[in-house]
Amino acid sequence: MKKVYACFCTDVIHEGHLNIIREAGRYGDEVIAGVLSDAAMIRYNRFPTVSFEERKRMLEKIPGISNVVVQREVMYEEILKEIQPDYVIHGNNWAKGPMNAIRQNVIENLKKWGGELVEVPYTYNEKVRNIDALMRERAAMPEYRRKRLRMLLRLCPIVKTLEVHSGLTGLIAEKTMVSHNGEIDQFDAMWLSSLCDSTVKGKPDIELVDMSSRLRTVDDVLEVTTKPVILDGDTGGLIEHFVYNVRTLERMGVSAVIIEDKTGLKKNSLFGTDVEQTQDSIENFCAKIEAGKKAQREEDFMVIARIESLILDKGMADALHRADAYVKAGADGIMIHSRKKEPDEVFEFCDKFRKTDKETPITVVPTSYNSVREKELQEHGANIVIYANQLTRSAFPAMQKTAIDILKNHRAKEADGRLMPIQEIINLVDEI
Repeated sequence: MKKVYACFCTDVIHEGHLNIIREAGRYGDEVIAGVLSDAAMIRYNRFPTVSFEERKRMLEKIPGISNVVVQREVMYEEILKEIQPDYVIHGNNWAKGPMNAIRQNVIENLKKWGGELVEVPYTYNEKVRNIDALMRERAAMPEYRRKRLRMLLRLCPIVKTLEVHSGLTGLIAEKTMVSHNGEIDQFDAMWLSSLCDSTVKGKPDIELVDMSSRLRTVDDVLEVTTKPVILDGDTGGLIEHFVYNVRTLERMGVSAVIIEDKTGLKKNSLFGTDVEQTQDSIENFCAKIEAGKKAQREEDFMVIARIESLILDKGMADALHRADAYVKAGADGIMIHSRKKEPDEVFEFCDKFRKTDKETPITVVPTSYNSVREKELQEHGANIVIYANQLTRSAFPAMQKTAIDILKNHRAKEADGRLMPIQEIINLVDEI
């Protein structure tokens, strides 16, 4: 008997999938269908909207499939070693781009026992396009998106989060995928920074841009993406306002809001003690956390407390004391901030916090200590890493350089070599 293997990472079966199953039946008597696990689906840039059990049952009902198994990794090495199929069947849509790394992984492993990869033309007609569009829209719905950050925290070693400040930067975070050292990687979530949102609007980062304006940016991002959103909520404002904003964010599909324990006129934390900044009392900030948690309607939404003690030179003991109090007040996570060039004090905080609290997620923002790698942060107990302003900071000098070149040369030719072709930008934006 010839064994044929095909893996599926979909919430719905359409004619393209059925075509692959029919082709598989032509090559062997035993057709084995793989279902990507939830963790592997996420790595493959697919957020499941139905459970693994439902996806498995969906395949088990299809005539022609002999057995359904779980594929726990995006790469096929382990499952192929276990099954040792004569053939692997796949659509020909993975030959280019980062997904080609998966294809090469299949070819290299099949060679070990003389197996063969069979690729069939990818089915893409109007009906399939409509199904794909429907799946994207479903994945973007608030009830599905809101819960994804908690899902990521369960399934990912560390949640990689990129700053976005518009629909276009949201698409960059959504679609950027790389192939490196035989693996594929991507960002897991998006961070809507108060600093970057204010900067793009040409305003200072002092909570001058009000929440109504911030929510318009949030809506722009949510409309064209599916990944979870974490919002920079600054100080959270008055408790009465924070309660209202929590419900609004929850209803929109935002996964989490991070509020910092400062009061008065807000200044960017990386100024530290160079400008006057006042830390809120533990009692007041705990009351704000409690009010926010009481206001939300679903358990999925997260309120994360940002601790400014290290920024303001209040010491490690104060940071840890506040972390304990904020968790007891109901905070779903802790963000520890530092303006040091090395990650040592962040490591120290994480290590000491983890001695008494093994579960509460820790968020870190390696802006000043940017030489640290995610694996190091993970080893010290960090769960979410936020790259908080890099897209904004890279865009500004690029745009400024282009403007200078045009002024100097009285034409655009000199800048053209640095510019993305307009066709690539058009391709980034999905058509309905």
